[in-house]
Amino acid sequence: MTTMTIHPILLCGGSGTRLWPLSRKSYPKQFAKLMGDDSLFQASARRLSADGFAAPMVLTGEPFRFIVTEQLAQIEQAPSGILIEPEGRNTAPAILAAALWLSRKDPKALMLVAPSDHVIPDASGFRSAVQAAVPRAQAGDLVTFGIAPNRPETGYGYLEMAAGADPKASAPQTLARFVEKPDAARAADMLAAGNFLWNAGIFLFTAQTAVDAYRAHAPALVTAVEKALDEAQEDLGFTRLAPGPWAEADDISIDYAIMEKSTNLAVMPYAGDWSDLGGWDAVWMESGPDDAGNVCSEHATAIDCTDTLLRSEVPSLELVGIGLDDIVAIAMPDAVLVAHKSQAQKVKDAVTALKAKGASQAVQLPRDYRPWGWYESLVIGGRFQVKCIHVTPGAALSLQSHHHRSEHWIVVEGTAKVTIDDEVKLVTENQSVYIPLGAVHRMENPGKVPMVLIEVQTGSYLGEDDIIRYEDIYARS
Repeated sequence: MTTMTIHPILLCGGSGTRLWPLSRKSYPKQFAKLMGDDSLFQASARRLSADGFAAPMVLTGEPFRFIVTEQLAQIEQAPSGILIEPEGRNTAPAILAAALWLSRKDPKALMLVAPSDHVIPDASGFRSAVQAAVPRAQAGDLVTFGIAPNRPETGYGYLEMAAGADPKASAPQTLARFVEKPDAARAADMLAAGNFLWNAGIFLFTAQTAVDAYRAHAPALVTAVEKALDEAQEDLGFTRLAPGPWAEADDISIDYAIMEKSTNLAVMPYAGDWSDLGGWDAVWMESGPDDAGNVCSEHATAIDCTDTLLRSEVPSLELVGIGLDDIVAIAMPDAVLVAHKSQAQKVKDAVTALKAKGASQAVQLPRDYRPWGWYESLVIGGRFQVKCIHVTPGAALSLQSHHHRSEHWIVVEGTAKVTIDDEVKLVTENQSVYIPLGAVHRMENPGKVPMVLIEVQTGSYLGEDDIIRYEDIYARS
């Protein structure tokens, strides 16, 4: 067993459109509680938290930076660093940025690159597989992880093992080549051949090995990402990569950029359960269907159904399916998905169609998460809007004013510290306060428990862009 510290690199910038309507651009699937009490991101962080593992480094986008810190805090973890990508450029630039960042501290540092939206139930078994792969990574190999396939899956890429390699080995094996996502016939052939594994998109190598591979096979990418890191700015504990040079980086996966061009490759077989939850059919499968093949959430009921997934994400909305077979039905406050399970991969087409018609449901959840907590619109009229606002302990909204609306706040839980122009006062449960149009104001939660209030807005324009910020502890413009 090695004593070398492994540095987890968690990638969590994806949008997860195939799990719409639960997963949306504003709050993608890695942050949702799809499989239990933890989000997929939290479960990934826990899985890679043990002896021999350092605190995780996280790569994410600007909208998710505070979600990352809050969700890590909820499981009592702190990141070693959070790199903010100015825009999504696929996995190759993101992983290179982490490798460069780590290599400047320790070129021999082992980095385990893992997506943050995978399900791996046997955390201990997976960590054992990682430890078994360490010697090959330390020897200078690029180690990828391959999953033992149990069906002719067309949604995954495959790894073809070299002649004589053992797909059931407990140590890394020689990798022959990467195979693109196949059609059904080709997937069946590869499953029967027995020398193919699913490509998990998980990698282990030293920081220097990764950087050397990029310099050899993607030098232009190194130039752009190095400059983005050199010109990065530290901001509230985040490292913001410089947007100018970052935009010059190719939008390309690590497989295409370096893995398919390298010769120092190895694959670590993993026989345990694994899923990337790439669609609602995968969620159904991983959720453990009952004897009739059904999976129902707490607020869903199946009557004379078979092989069906019913999920209501709203406690006040009961979802009932009758006589359904192979159906996925997902109910959210503002959108409902009903699809045949065999068509689950086409959900992203629905998102595209909704975007084309200008529907906000395509990308935005009704609950909008902010650094200080969240808000949810309850009622929207022509000249009024009612919101529920949840402020976490110690958090504060920006000092702001509005051109077009006034606001009335009613505290229903906790205590609010309210600033209105030159007046500062505490507003407790069942008390209210009025914010005139144009007044400079702020609400804070000075307590130890969440503060919840109902906000009633009235005015000629109620958009979120009618905000003039004067001070903000979260450094938003």
